[in-house]
Amino acid sequence: MTSRLTKCLTATISIIALGMSGASAQDGPEPWDPNYEPPRMEDGTPSFAGVWSKASITSIERSPMFDTLVIPPEVAENAEEMRRRMLEARSQPTNPDEGAPPAGAGVGGYNSFWIDAGDRLAVVNGEYRSSWIVDPADGRIPYSEEGRAEMEEAVALAWHNYDNPENRSAAERCTVGYGSTGAPPMLNVLYNNHVQFFQTEDLIVLLVEMNHNARMIRMNAEHRGPEMAQWLGDSVGHWEGDTLVVETTNFHPDMNQRSSQAQRFYLQEDTVVVERFTRVADDTIFYEYTVTDPDLFTQPWSAEMPLWAAEGPIYEYACHEGNYSLPGILAGARREERLAAEAAAEADGGQ
Repeated sequence: MTSRLTKCLTATISIIALGMSGASAQDGPEPWDPNYEPPRMEDGTPSFAGVWSKASITSIERSPMFDTLVIPPEVAENAEEMRRRMLEARSQPTNPDEGAPPAGAGVGGYNSFWIDAGDRLAVVNGEYRSSWIVDPADGRIPYSEEGRAEMEEAVALAWHNYDNPENRSAAERCTVGYGSTGAPPMLNVLYNNHVQFFQTEDLIVLLVEMNHNARMIRMNAEHRGPEMAQWLGDSVGHWEGDTLVVETTNFHPDMNQRSSQAQRFYLQEDTVVVERFTRVADDTIFYEYTVTDPDLFTQPWSAEMPLWAAEGPIYEYACHEGNYSLPGILAGARREERLAAEAAAEADGGQ
């Protein structure tokens, strides 16, 4: 499921990490100012107004190439430079006379022009991070044996079953963004990583670029019943000092499986996600979350990531696969089944 881009980056960082073991340490980014004073709303609460980005080379789980959460600055800086060079090389014009696919063959997916996954590793309080997950210490999602089996079954259904539209993923059907880009916990993906905050005293809205979903956080409220399952879950929030704390559960069942090119991610309808948003600089929101579900995981697991200030506005996102491509996906599956049946019948007739 890992994209070629991710595999290439992984190999690059592996070489760098091995080659830099004896390098002298460089100064890393500055830690956050503990005395930072955020801009405030009329009611005195911190303002998160604006457009923010989750784009980053860092991902939710730690690569096996790293033993620790914190990456040395020289390794991080070289990884970012190699990433830029790789994207630059992949963006060069293609010579149709060299390596062009034969007639009728697949032409591939997006080239680098369409990708906006970011070119920086995460920086949390002056430290380069190898994963979003900070607990467990190995930086991996702590699935139980039963939880992992359930996750793999759900992923296989969404990615390899073409019996009906309902078996295809919600992201493919353009209901929500793929890879948990909008539903908590919010993750970074291949592109469209922006989120915009709108605040009032009673309601905070997170407008997610993909698929232009809006998550409503009802302040100082109670959860609705499970029969009111929403695509992005039922979010209720409150303030703890200058930190916005949001608890979300009652997810729509079609949101359980949230895989992307670089990660497999699975929750249940009654999984509980607690998020914490703290503005730590003019250009940074510190985003923390803890995921709890004893049916899937051996322990609650927690992660930390920065949201970067980005230039707005967020332009309207339009996803057409659910309108046009899904009938073709299902029709293609029926055609393959028909050709396989015809080949089987011909083989039986020749015996």
